[in-house]
This record gives sequence, structure tokens and C-alpha cells, in this order.
Amino acid sequence: MKLKPGDKISPIAVTTIHGTAVSVPDKGFPYVHLLFLRFAGCPVCNFHVHNLSKRATEIKEAGIHQVLVWHSSRDEMLKYQAQLPFDCIPDPNKWLYREFGVEASLQAVLHPAALSAGFRGILATRKLYKKAENGIFGLPADFLIDPNGKVLAAHYGSHAYDNWDADQLLRLVSERENSAAELEREVARTAR
Repeated sequence: MKLKPGDKISPIAVTTIHGTAVSVPDKGFPYVHLLFLRFAGCPVCNFHVHNLSKRATEIKEAGIHQVLVWHSSRDEMLKYQAQLPFDCIPDPNKWLYREFGVEASLQAVLHPAALSAGFRGILATRKLYKKAENGIFGLPADFLIDPNGKVLAAHYGSHAYDNWDADQLLRLVSERENSAAELEREVARTAR
């Protein structure tokens, strides 16, 4: 079952590759960006995350807790994601993928944007993957979740490089903040 804005998720407790406990939703942040990726060595995913990590401070200052899920083991992820400034979650059994309706497709790797990002990812990281745990056909997904577990926005990718970039993520939060501020002003005006 795919989630949509307005749906509410059940709280989940997971552990990062560094042994840190993480809860989604997270009462300590206004927003959680729950990002589902593919296997740990995926050059497409690593290129995407490399670009996100350049803006990690800006994302955190916007009140967003980044939680990245990979369908790989902790040991495999430590080879590729150990230095990332985000909470990285191993899900080799793909139970979170099933819970959030994240699927796989042959189209994941055949789209021109995915092929281009994969090539750029190899150039940027200078790493070639040797192991594709759970296959190469996984699709990405993005969810913006509030502290109460409400899904504020959801995006299921149609190919391996179909994720929200930092600008899209920050724009979603900014639009929500602006809408909330406008609503508060309207309530204050009508209360006079």
C-alpha cells in the first residue's frame, strides 16, 4: 500500500549503521525526511546523497531530520555511507520498504537520468560497487513526516534517480511554513 499526504504512520524505531537509535516520527524535529534508496554501492544513489550532503547544514537548519534507508546490510553500508552526515539505516530484509510500499522495477536502471547519474556517481566517488544486495531494480521514495507521524508529502520514484533534491525538499518545508504563517495571520485578523 502506497502512502499519500494525510496518512499517518505508526512509530518505528530503527538503528543506524553506527548503532544510534532513531525514531520516526521524531519529536525533536519539525520534519523527518525519510528517504528510501537502493543498495549501498549504488552509484546513482550515492551521487544523489553526495549532492544532498553538500547541503546538510541548510537542511538541518530548516528543521529536517534526514533518515536514509538502504536495502543493504550494515557491513556493506559502512563501506559507502560511514561518513555521511545523515542517519543511515540498513534494511536488508526490506521490511521498511514493504511497510511504506516502496517497490522495484526494471525501469529503475534503464531511464536516461538514472544512467547519467550512475556514471556521474562513479566519477564523483571513484568507487565501483561489487555487490548489489537485494538487486539493482529497487526504486527510491521520499516522505516528509511531521512529529505526530502525519505524512505531509510523499513521492515514489519511477527510476533510480527520481528523488527529491535539496531544493525540492527545502521548498516543501518552506511552503508548509508559509502556509502555517498565513493561517496564523488569518486567524489573528478574524479574531479582532
